[in-house]
Amino acid sequence: MRITDVKLNKLAVRVSQYPTDNLPEFLLVGRSNVGKSSFINTIINRKNFARTSAKPGKTQTLNFYLVNDSFYLVDVPGYGYASVDKQTQKKFGLMIEEYLVNRSNLKRVFLLIDYRHKPSEDDILMYNFLKYYNNDVTIVATKYDKINNSKRAKIEKTINDAFDLKENDNIVYFSSITKKGKDEISNILTSYLK
Repeated sequence: MRITDVKLNKLAVRVSQYPTDNLPEFLLVGRSNVGKSSFINTIINRKNFARTSAKPGKTQTLNFYLVNDSFYLVDVPGYGYASVDKQTQKKFGLMIEEYLVNRSNLKRVFLLIDYRHKPSEDDILMYNFLKYYNNDVTIVATKYDKINNSKRAKIEKTINDAFDLKENDNIVYFSSITKKGKDEISNILTSYLK
């Protein structure tokens, strides 16, 4: 997939602010600091388009990135150890739920987890939450380059055991440094855009 144009089209906190052009959408979820901005930048071939932050919890809106005027990557606030209070985290949860309930043009969800760590309880809760709303999910295990070969089989077994993957779901091992997994993600996106 050749990316020729990307713009941050909309920032939204409620349904009335979502884009109304009915283009296909792909949701990106994951804990704070899992590498969503790096994932976006890798997929769209831009260095710093989605801002990466050393401080977790920076994204506080639904960010609609319009790609090639043909689909959206939708980035949502991270969960987990974001330095935001419980009330704000609850608000984020409701914002994501409202999105899932209202978007018939949502094609697939990319659930980002950190390859270096056993999937957290929050990761598994999020997967089950997405399945409750009947979404097809690709689990994207980021930061693949940070682990040496000898440990990978054990880690991948741990990831596979943690998620009871349903039909149409899959796992992609991903690195924004080496670009591993980028083609697989592009192929998934393309398969919905034909």
